[in-house]
Amino acid sequence: MKKHVLNIGTDAATVTVAVVMLSLLCTCGGSGAITVTSNLHPLILIPGAGGNQLEAKLTQDYNPSSFVCNTWYPLFKKKNGWFRLWFDSTVLLSPFTKCFADRMSLHYNQELDDYFNTPGVLTRVPNFGSTSSLLYLNPRLKYVTEYMASLVNSLEELGYIEGETLFGAPYDFRYGLAAEGHPCEVGSQFLEDLKSLIEEASASNGGKEVILVSHSLGGLFALELLNRNDPSWSRKFIKHLVALSAPWGGAMDELLTFASGNTLGVPLVDPLIVRPEQRSSESNLWLLPNPKVYGHQKLLVTDHRSYSAHDMVDFLKDIGFSEGISPYKTRILPLIEKLKAPEEIPITCIIGSGVRTPEILFYKDGDFDEGPEISYGDGDGTVNMVSLLALQSLNQSIKVINIDGVSHVSILKDEVALEQIIGEISRINSHHSHTGFGNIFVGR
Repeated sequence: MKKHVLNIGTDAATVTVAVVMLSLLCTCGGSGAITVTSNLHPLILIPGAGGNQLEAKLTQDYNPSSFVCNTWYPLFKKKNGWFRLWFDSTVLLSPFTKCFADRMSLHYNQELDDYFNTPGVLTRVPNFGSTSSLLYLNPRLKYVTEYMASLVNSLEELGYIEGETLFGAPYDFRYGLAAEGHPCEVGSQFLEDLKSLIEEASASNGGKEVILVSHSLGGLFALELLNRNDPSWSRKFIKHLVALSAPWGGAMDELLTFASGNTLGVPLVDPLIVRPEQRSSESNLWLLPNPKVYGHQKLLVTDHRSYSAHDMVDFLKDIGFSEGISPYKTRILPLIEKLKAPEEIPITCIIGSGVRTPEILFYKDGDFDEGPEISYGDGDGTVNMVSLLALQSLNQSIKVINIDGVSHVSILKDEVALEQIIGEISRINSHHSHTGFGNIFVGR
């Protein structure tokens, strides 16, 4: 079968929007640098899935899957036994990839109706409230694991100060949220912690409302925070949500993850080794294509049948992951079918486009152990355009800034993208936070 490719070119006619800087709230030196002197709203960064660092500790209940995975690995731990779980470069070495996958795996307990760590594996997210763990996935490998460092630097140039007006809300990205009426201990606790951080940031800044800046999955958590709290609370504490690359309706990329495993761009890793761990992730189930957004479009095709977003139960069964069916049907599907945009809080979506993004997967003979042929469409390389625009389709007052040629992750460091992000935050701080601007297309 030939590989079908839809080439997305750069539109030279797109409009480059000039950045509106703070004219009343800053002073400009001779070098052209901008120094904000007052009136910045506190800002909290909410990272995407892989942008959170995780640490682990093994207890006597840990049962290693092999001698290599025994409690002595890794050799270097903190004095109290904690060690880096994500991202750790030893995941690149095949004997240790299996150890990593075992320790990262979640387990759904049908009786308790919730997800839990592998027995004997304790996990924690370092430095909640700070941006320090969001700068790099691994501080010892800064050059290759930069995440939000460029964005944080740009915010600091605008006048934001770590711990005073600038905060971070990292979380355990393996866990997600569930529909109303279902326990979700880890995800719900994160929302409570985020709510408390918002209130504390506001209180320490004279009662100013807080700007939330999310990336990827972080946007879904931020949206659920707004939708699950009383509108009066949101109006009191939230100034604006700026969502970067948010997969409002899930992503086709998740079908590839569940079917064949996904190395996430990490070299040398066998996707079949990490596939069971990726299938166990509650948040990955949350990110499967939303039927409300993708409709009946064919997303995955084999010689025997095709699957749309309405066929995810059959899909999970046919790839051999029947244990995912019950939590998907009871916890995830009712959650994603209630996708809605809050009316009370202004939202700006900043997205990339014009990057080849998987649109249809073709599996010959239904062999999911082999990589598929891929038909590409528009999006940011990870999230399809229909998902990136899903929230605006529900609320036309939502502002969308569309940057041509910017990918899902490069939006955090690309020069043009950073200019747009900082420009939007400047506008919000200038009190011009109304979002009824429609779509803004930024060329390169």
